[in-house]
Amino acid sequence: MGTVSKALELLDLFRRDRPQIGLSDLARLSGVNKATCFRLMTELQTYGLIEQIGAAREYRIGPAVLRLAALREEVAPFKSVVVPILTALAESTGESTHVSVLAGDRVELVHFVYSTQHGTRVMMHDADHLPFHASSSGLAILAHAPEALRERILARKLPKFTPQTQTDPAIIRARLDEIRRSGIAESAGSFEEDVHSVAVPLFNARSTCMGAVAVAAPSARMSDALRARIKAEIITAALQIMQLRGGIPPEGFALGAPPSIPSPP
Repeated sequence: MGTVSKALELLDLFRRDRPQIGLSDLARLSGVNKATCFRLMTELQTYGLIEQIGAAREYRIGPAVLRLAALREEVAPFKSVVVPILTALAESTGESTHVSVLAGDRVELVHFVYSTQHGTRVMMHDADHLPFHASSSGLAILAHAPEALRERILARKLPKFTPQTQTDPAIIRARLDEIRRSGIAESAGSFEEDVHSVAVPLFNARSTCMGAVAVAAPSARMSDALRARIKAEIITAALQIMQLRGGIPPEGFALGAPPSIPSPP
């Protein structure tokens, strides 16, 4: 593994629920000795990608990342496109909404919006990565990912998060076939026992799957009427995001007509 790869792996250890890390913890979490960690972090600090704070001299993401993020948003707008759509989706469904992207061999959560309609809602603030096999976003992306990536993911030892998590590659493959036919993925209690989520894949201008938009609700609140409303609204949201970003679904991909919403009893 090269120096750049090692440095990027250290950067990858920083998460929403772990924004600051000391040198000893970096070495423990990465499996890299402290001397090497210190050298790599010093180099990253030189370029402003990392900074040290407090008496404990813990590391956190540095200000240079802001410049890179701003540059990315300027040349390939994403947040400015998806946030208004996620907000409208949260308002129309009354549930938490989020967008994730395919980054290498991982599904990274990039933006989320909470609805204010309910005191009890699915919280996303501690999530950074979503599992391919146990989340609706991961399944939606995996179903439309290149075969090489799909097989690479399914060849791994897939963790079981709840009793409902499916880890059998053959069963997952059959499920992915169904998702490709419908264009919609669902996960009920597979990642978190009390969460039911629905996701639709997002494609870029080359018709390559680059992420997914999803709605997550407490399982206890997921009625047939809410499920149908979420599916109808999320299809609209996915098409809006792709249209605004120049995304083109691949040939043969069709979400079909939005499902009818049952009348409330």
